[in-house]
Amino acid sequence: MIKESLKSILASAMMLIILACCSSETETKNLKIRAVVDTVGFAHKAVQMDSVMARILRYQQPLLRKAEQMVNITGHTTWKLAISPHDDYTYAAYLYPAVLRNVRAKTLILFGVAHKARKLGLQDQLIFDNFDAWHGPYGPIMVSPLREQIIRQLPDSLYQVNNEMQTMEHSLEALLPFLQYYNRDIEIIPILVPYMSYERMEQIAPLLAKAINSVARGKNWRWGKDFTLLVSNDAVHYGDTDWGGKNFARYGADSAGYKKALQHEREIIQTCLVGSPSPQKIKKFTEYTVQKEDYKQYKWTWCGRYSLPFGLLTAYYLQKERGKNINGRLVGYSNSIAHPPVPVSDLGMGITAPANIRHWVGYVAVGYE
Repeated sequence: MIKESLKSILASAMMLIILACCSSETETKNLKIRAVVDTVGFAHKAVQMDSVMARILRYQQPLLRKAEQMVNITGHTTWKLAISPHDDYTYAAYLYPAVLRNVRAKTLILFGVAHKARKLGLQDQLIFDNFDAWHGPYGPIMVSPLREQIIRQLPDSLYQVNNEMQTMEHSLEALLPFLQYYNRDIEIIPILVPYMSYERMEQIAPLLAKAINSVARGKNWRWGKDFTLLVSNDAVHYGDTDWGGKNFARYGADSAGYKKALQHEREIIQTCLVGSPSPQKIKKFTEYTVQKEDYKQYKWTWCGRYSLPFGLLTAYYLQKERGKNINGRLVGYSNSIAHPPVPVSDLGMGITAPANIRHWVGYVAVGYE
């Protein structure tokens, strides 16, 4: 009799597990999931991501340790805002975990580059999506329902929902595998920043910061603990070959020019990104990177010339809303030719662009507490 009862209980338990699994699979199938654009430069499978992390630790552990020690990053360090690269994992490698492992929050508001904004004629508005989730190597990454709450508090003229732009853009999907590696439960609010003047940023950022703060206050959320801002950004695109016929080598495409370009990069970073964000420093960044007469034209070919200042300006106004300043620490600077690439070809990954003295990309990682 007891055996029969146990069998019945076990059978019922198994049936519940099967039903739960089926229900979960059905829910996933019904989700509107944003697919990965770049399956070469980035990991899109769990086995790839696990291997990439293992190899970064194997080949670049000293660089990770140096990043920790130089700015005193500990296990308790919690970023409220972080700036991360978005280039191929084989090149940017250690800088991803160096800055993203100290993102503790579940809800992440991401500001990305809109590389192909010109193709769709996009400018002067934030670009949201309406996907339910984004692809992650460990399963779908849900979009936070707070996206709609934030959007409802913004004037219609400041944003648009454009899945076409979000679907063709790679700058945000680069960060997600690392973020999901550290926390399987993350939720995201993806925002792209297309062509935008500093003056336009000053119109939009305070209102977005106010909306974010309103939603966060309504949930008693702490900045850094419950929600974090993230900026996807690559630094200079430098060289005189393989840039679509353009010459981006202001100082020359040789070793002397390389050194001068690195000095110029460090000047921008130290002047504009380290310490507490302010309108003066953020505007100075735009003066370094875009033409005064035409903000759509490069002055210094820095990839995140819109996403970075807009993200910083939003953080500046958010800190004013919350009454406590944040402070930025340079976690690290590197580029695509500074270190040997981490091997990934056997993982079904690779490179999306060459890396040599005549064609290279800069990367900066900054964390703000």
